[in-house]
Amino acid sequence: MSPNNEIDELSGVETTGHSWDGIKELNNPLPRWWLWTFYACIVFSVGYVIAYPALPGLTGATKGFLGWSSRADIRQELSQAEQANAATVAQIKSANIKDILADEKLRTFAVAAGASTFKVRCATCHGSGAQGSSGFPNLNDNSWLWGGKPEDILQTITHGVRDANDKDTRTSQMPAFGHDNILKTDEIKAVANYVRQISKQEADQSLATAGAKIFADNCVACHGEKGEGKREFGAPQLNDAIWLYKGDLGSIAAQINNPRHGMMPAWGSRLGDVTVKELAAYINSLGGGE
Repeated sequence: MSPNNEIDELSGVETTGHSWDGIKELNNPLPRWWLWTFYACIVFSVGYVIAYPALPGLTGATKGFLGWSSRADIRQELSQAEQANAATVAQIKSANIKDILADEKLRTFAVAAGASTFKVRCATCHGSGAQGSSGFPNLNDNSWLWGGKPEDILQTITHGVRDANDKDTRTSQMPAFGHDNILKTDEIKAVANYVRQISKQEADQSLATAGAKIFADNCVACHGEKGEGKREFGAPQLNDAIWLYKGDLGSIAAQINNPRHGMMPAWGSRLGDVTVKELAAYINSLGGGE
């Protein structure tokens, strides 16, 4: 006991001599079990630093006496998985997409692998469930700009849409009917009402009647006589309830006036033949397609 400290009357414990606003600090030592646990943690941490990678340096961390790393374990596991799947991957590489889908083992493997790739590469635009969003098609339905057969899907994934770096990319161009002065504002409004009419939405009937003739003169070549679309041109179907850029009157008129054209990367050169086949198999498995 320090000669300058006193004993607290209530607890009988020596004080430290510190006081705040009349409150005195008791000199209670830490429990021995806590101290020994603390010392053990220090010894363990020193041993860990010696045994495992721990201390960062300019070019990397210390290697550790045991030379172990989680990255090395993961590399080994991945290598083992690649070796186990090598034969199946080789089959997928040599087979066409129809044969892959016809073989239960290959289809199961390809769909599972394609689902993983989709989440990393495609979900940003098409959504985690491939449900699409404004400007990005829903891949679960049967409405396809370029065709939904397995080989069509594979072609689109491999070469993309409007990818300037791929000579075989899908390419289509809708004229800017208003921006380029092909149609007047009232004509665009009339066509927009006609498109609303054939898609079974509310429309101004008198304008739609006038728009039918303008549609026949300017739009049938790509979108078909009844707005059924033509996949050889990537021209969407207009007589259903599926819209890439919304189906309200203003959005339709805006698209006719100065259309937006999306771009999809050509994944073939980026991911390789096997991975794009797996992606095509996965998208085909979603229930859409043909």
